[in-house]
Amino acid sequence: MDSSKLFSTTNASRESHKVSGKAAISLEEWRGWGTTSTVPAIVTQVVHDLNLLEKDVDADMVFGGNHGKLSGDFKVQEDKKHRAKYQSLGDSQQKLQFFSARQIACRVLGSRGYLCQKCWLPADDCMCSKLITCPLWNRIRFWLYMHPKDFLRQNNTGKLLWQVFGVQAATLCLYGIAEHEEMMWDALKLAGKDKVWCLYPNKNAAANSVKDSMAELSFAHVEEHPEMTDGAHSLNFILIDGTWSNSGAMFSRLKERYKLMWGEEEIPCIMLNTGASLMHKLRPQPSWDRTCTAAAAIGLLDELHGLPNFVSYGLDKQAEALEDAVEVLLEALTARRLRMGRSITRKQRHNRDIL
Repeated sequence: MDSSKLFSTTNASRESHKVSGKAAISLEEWRGWGTTSTVPAIVTQVVHDLNLLEKDVDADMVFGGNHGKLSGDFKVQEDKKHRAKYQSLGDSQQKLQFFSARQIACRVLGSRGYLCQKCWLPADDCMCSKLITCPLWNRIRFWLYMHPKDFLRQNNTGKLLWQVFGVQAATLCLYGIAEHEEMMWDALKLAGKDKVWCLYPNKNAAANSVKDSMAELSFAHVEEHPEMTDGAHSLNFILIDGTWSNSGAMFSRLKERYKLMWGEEEIPCIMLNTGASLMHKLRPQPSWDRTCTAAAAIGLLDELHGLPNFVSYGLDKQAEALEDAVEVLLEALTARRLRMGRSITRKQRHNRDIL
């Protein structure tokens, strides 16, 4: 590739841009990013405040970097305003909700006209045409409990679950957004605590294997009645979708709500026998026992398929469809890095953990 063209392409990807058109987030736009909820009230309020500030300071709302961060003169003014707002909130829950809403609002506004809403990749790198959808067995439901800083991240793998299985089978729940968390917990309450698990390596409590947790379950009574598809007959698996530095706080929040709902100190956790994900090539984890969100779902489906009471539900094919999607994402991200002149290899981290 011609070096001058490469330099131009790289700079174009980093340059700041002004939000185009009306800044309010419509229901259609909001759901286009992969969520099933209405537009959260606090996100709407943050967007409204950003619009008012733009008029008050007579500066354009400009986003730069990864298109989710404010930049320029507007950023200076907004930073002062949001810090004052945050400090004025005395309740920790209000602070978390404000933090989450601001992150999400900026990411949505900054990504307009830049990211594909379905795959969260820049339009020039869209991979949607290469993805193949696959129905998930209707007795399983995934919950993608996602940190706001992972929302609309290009290399996020959690998004692949609803791209492949659909938003009803794999539902996005944004950490700190009340409407999302209430939606998830209402569904979990309907299912009952014996049908809720978290895929998380909880070192403070014993985590059961898939076999220990699922080998005795029977679905004969519900499979005979296809109309019994409500949440009371579904197995619910919560996947914490965030960096490892953020996942601890997210898991603690899950535990608190689980205790409030069912009076139990520990939320049931499942330990998977997953190997290294393909995504290790571009996005290494702290150690091989920690893997990306999609790989955790693949591992769960594969291990469930190995149990006699699950073997007839085609979970191996569903795992294969999700693994194919990970390959598509990896190829798209690799092609983008090459196009931008960036390295496609990453230094290994914590080699002492790798056998």
